[in-house]
Amino acid sequence: MTDTRTQDLARPRLGVLLPTNQSQWNDARRLVDFAVRAERLGYDSLWANDTLLGARIEPLAMLAALAPATERVTLGTAALLPAFRRPVTAAQELASIDHLSAGRLVVAVGAGFPGRSEPEYAVSEVPWERRFRRLDDTVSLWRALWAGERAFHGEVLRHDDLPESTPSYRPGGPPIWLAGGSPSARERTGRLYDGWLPYPPDVADYRTGLQEVRRVAESAGRLAGAITPALFVTVLITGDAERGEQELDAYCRVVYGLPYEIVRKNQVMVAGPAEQVAETLARYAEAGTRHVVCRIAALTLDAQLDQLELIAAALSLGKDISRATMSS
Repeated sequence: MTDTRTQDLARPRLGVLLPTNQSQWNDARRLVDFAVRAERLGYDSLWANDTLLGARIEPLAMLAALAPATERVTLGTAALLPAFRRPVTAAQELASIDHLSAGRLVVAVGAGFPGRSEPEYAVSEVPWERRFRRLDDTVSLWRALWAGERAFHGEVLRHDDLPESTPSYRPGGPPIWLAGGSPSARERTGRLYDGWLPYPPDVADYRTGLQEVRRVAESAGRLAGAITPALFVTVLITGDAERGEQELDAYCRVVYGLPYEIVRKNQVMVAGPAEQVAETLARYAEAGTRHVVCRIAALTLDAQLDQLELIAAALSLGKDISRATMSS
């Protein structure tokens, strides 16, 4: 059995975010077909995101459905927002998916976005204040439950009499990554998490951020190699760069209600010919990323399926993501 935290990082792995938003499909069962197709094309991982803003398939339900339908791909959340769930219940749900997938689960977590996530916290009856401390406590509580511990005392969460909980499939539980690129997120990743999943629009920021994560890890007595450096990127392959930017603008206006020119300042987004997309991802690979999670900027499931094929061909799945490979 291979542990994601100690795997050979000879080449970056490539994953794809499932289009679980209800506006993108008319039959949710086709999402399972999408996942199976991605696995057959050579993708390494499948991811589901999490929000209470808009109708969609809940991410843990999605991954549970994919566990028996797939065989080798990693199944992940990108990203799960634990504040929306009771921590003990979520630990059992995640352990169950870890078992159903025979240890293929990775859990990327986040605390939400200022100006967007406050209503989600309110409807979940969880205070917005101290959300980062609550997130870290929740992850520590999960690990304690998976290890069979019966008490937990964090800064926000405290339990003196925990029930017996479902143990994780793997000792120590599934790897847990932190989705976020702020200085605080980098510091907490280095101390506490098994992976780092940011989306900086500047590759230089990714490189320096990863160096900081590794410095913190070493200062905390951890091996730098214990943390998987990943990247979340929005991708679309089009005939030319101008058309690509037009389609990214349409996508951003639907998803965020904002123009591409604003969204691109905070997120890495690339659209255009296959060579341009490949070159952009190659720069991040050279900066250190070892797992790329692609969100396809297409608004229908059929368009997503078309892009799935184009991206697989552009990135020559099964080969190293390098300048030589991507330009061939």
